Amino acid sequence: MSSALLVVDAQELITNNKLYAYDKYIENVSTLIAESRKNNVEVIYIRHDDGEGQPLSKGNSGFDVCREFIPKNGESVFDKFVNSPFRDSGLLGYLRKNGVNRLIITGLQTDYCIDATVKCGFEHGFEMIVPEYCNSTVDNEFMTADQTYHYYNDFMWKDRYAQCVSVRETIDMIRSK
Repeated sequence: MSSALLVVDAQELITNNKLYAYDKYIENVSTLIAESRKNNVEVIYIRHDDGEGQPLSKGNSGFDVCREFIPKNGESVFDKFVNSPFRDSGLLGYLRKNGVNRLIITGLQTDYCIDATVKCGFEHGFEMIVPEYCNSTVDNEFMTADQTYHYYNDFMWKDRYAQCVSVRETIDMIRSK
């Protein structure tokens, strides 16, 4: 089984300590990036572009991948304009061409682009892996970030759309490819 680690929307503008379990999120994603690189599992970055005139758009300060997760030369970066990275970004064709069938999902934000990534990836037939505390979000008008995180990770995705597993289990998957 060929795996890839997706780092979704971990961009400088929105990666900050307002995120739920911020320190744990940064530590866990950094660990998975390092393990993936060490074990020749491709790390793929996704950036969200809200379009010209918006704060989160190409060319603006804060658009690039956050300093904690900077891509290495040769690592793929795809830009998207909607919540799902599979729509009109080139990612889906790239994954198919390279025989990837398992995606390890990390990034921002749990209730927006990560939810779309998990569900759309599932619909495209990928085995979806969601490691614990490797996605995050902020409070919204309906739920706290803590509630949102647990709603999606412990209820919505688990055993429906994805395997929601520990970082240790994810590292074992990376090492066994």
